[in-house]
Amino acid sequence: MDKELKKLVFATNNRHKLDEAREILAGRFEILSLTDIGCSDDIPETAPDLKGNALIKARWIYDRYGYDCFADDTGLMVDALGGEPGVMSARYAGPGHDSEANMMKLLKNMEGSADRKAHFSTAVVLIMEGKEYLFEGRVEGRIAETPGGENGFGYDPVFVADETGKRFAEMSAEEKNAISHRGRAMRALADFLDRGGLPR
Repeated sequence: MDKELKKLVFATNNRHKLDEAREILAGRFEILSLTDIGCSDDIPETAPDLKGNALIKARWIYDRYGYDCFADDTGLMVDALGGEPGVMSARYAGPGHDSEANMMKLLKNMEGSADRKAHFSTAVVLIMEGKEYLFEGRVEGRIAETPGGENGFGYDPVFVADETGKRFAEMSAEEKNAISHRGRAMRALADFLDRGGLPR
């Protein structure tokens, strides 16, 4: 009989993020979503940076629902736009989290710009047995002039990773997870969990 996996809540209902996390943490933990624990709260994301928002979400779940949990916040930072959309990446075109509208606004704001440099950053905050831990990941790239590819979500159709020369949306899930900002932060989390929460 298989050993029952310990449960760990990922403070999101984003199916794409859940799939990525479950793939990276497969065999280590059973990853539960907010829906799985009956949480339909509108968790505020009012911090000025990614780490702060991840911390708000993780503390919300730990304090109110009592689960060990982790939360992430991710931002796309574009040099020519002074770091926008940054912490507002998911709500760049308004509060509706409309990925297509966000992407179109980004491309419009970059019209005529020769500097296409950008990077994705992810901050993951884990709360386990009351202790807080931070993991971060980053990937360098540039913004394509037009969308392309069939995979991924969010800004993936316009973000070209330096390491592959391909848009995230042109990569398989395995290819993207190997180099992506969230993949790197999640692997750092997985490595930490594999060591039983002990430092290197």
